[in-house]
Amino acid sequence: MKKKKPLVSYDEKSDVIYIVSKPGEEEQYVEIAPGVNVELDDRGEVIGIEILNASSFLKPVVRPLIHHMELA
Repeated sequence: MKKKKPLVSYDEKSDVIYIVSKPGEEEQYVEIAPGVNVELDDRGEVIGIEILNASSFLKPVVRPLIHHMELA
């Protein structure tokens, strides 16, 4: 059985990355780290992850990747 890949989108205007794990209506969210929210449906199941201030949040991760790609 093949797993579905999460849908990932980036809103440049609000600088937010959304990762959708399954369809559903958000009923609540839990902040698991500053600027990182897990969205839950009415049964408390994870439907997605939201990363606020994504460009700043991911800069430490992206910079080494870019450097590595430049060396290749």
